[in-house]
Amino acid sequence: MNPIRTVAFYLPQFHPVAENDEWWGKGFTEWTNTAKAKPLFKGHYQPHVPADLGFYDLRLPEARAAQAALAREHGIEAFCYYHYWFGGRRLLERPFEAVLESGEPDFPFCLCWANQTWTGIWHGAPNRVLIEQTYPGDDDHRRHFDFLLRAFLDRRYLRVDGKPVFIVYNPDELPEPQRTTDLWRTLAVRAGLPGLHLVAEHSSAAWNPVDHGFDARVAVRLPPRRRTLQAWATWKTPIRKLRYRYADWRQLPTIHRYEHISDHLIVLPPADIESYPCAIPNWDNTARSGANGMLLQGSTPELFRAQFRKAVAAVGHYPPEHKLVFIKSWNEWAEGNHLEPDLKFGRRYLEVVRDEVRGGAGP
Repeated sequence: MNPIRTVAFYLPQFHPVAENDEWWGKGFTEWTNTAKAKPLFKGHYQPHVPADLGFYDLRLPEARAAQAALAREHGIEAFCYYHYWFGGRRLLERPFEAVLESGEPDFPFCLCWANQTWTGIWHGAPNRVLIEQTYPGDDDHRRHFDFLLRAFLDRRYLRVDGKPVFIVYNPDELPEPQRTTDLWRTLAVRAGLPGLHLVAEHSSAAWNPVDHGFDARVAVRLPPRRRTLQAWATWKTPIRKLRYRYADWRQLPTIHRYEHISDHLIVLPPADIESYPCAIPNWDNTARSGANGMLLQGSTPELFRAQFRKAVAAVGHYPPEHKLVFIKSWNEWAEGNHLEPDLKFGRRYLEVVRDEVRGGAGP
């Protein structure tokens, strides 16, 4: 096992489903937005075009196997699949179901419950509710656990101290988080597991997961969009100083210089909080949102290396199995947020991860 346990978030939306056909048109996948992206100003890197793995379809076992082989080669220990549960209704479940049923690829994984309502916000329609995230109560949480148990019992499932790792994307949305986590832990022990290692995704440095029924948190921090820039003044890069040549600056997305904010993405928590850092190699969701989007301009593998080193150092004092460093993300292409190789940088972001995980061999 590597001394640092690197886990990459994984988006399964690279295959057509009936719901996306209805909402966005026949055959829609994340590639639809990725491929049609255009630069919005001089020096804007769009579109992001995949290199080694191409425009894959996650229904194909060969595509999933190639992803796992590439990740393993570059020091990624596990994928964290986004998992969608809407009061018993699941979406985008096919790739992970195939992984679970086939036993392939033989590569570790865990699940993150992406518990948020789906709207059209990234497509300029914030008031359009596609599917609402609801919390019907304990019976639904039991059904949810029963579904998850099959994954928890898989030998490939990522564990800490023998306990399956399960992440909740938006813990503040749970009506009674402590009640829910207590229920899940009880059900886990009844099922023969030693318990669960429950992790909440939260950006606030002062938010203590233990107070809400969780064991730890993963600190995913992205700078805000334009409407909240004043609250993050230290991250602010005024558009007037960027001097982008554009006919109307009001049609620009929110732009942050990666070199200015990268160091702020990894924040050390108080000593009594177990917090796993999340490194962000790149971000540009203008492929989805156009001028309503936000991007980190000027990301490079060299700048990412400094951020990733800080993330690795942040867990240096943890026990070996707790040295978890997350990366957002393996393949969120329409958000310009990916480790998978593209035509511009090739494998260089992956090579940063490989070098740092295996002892800081890079410059």
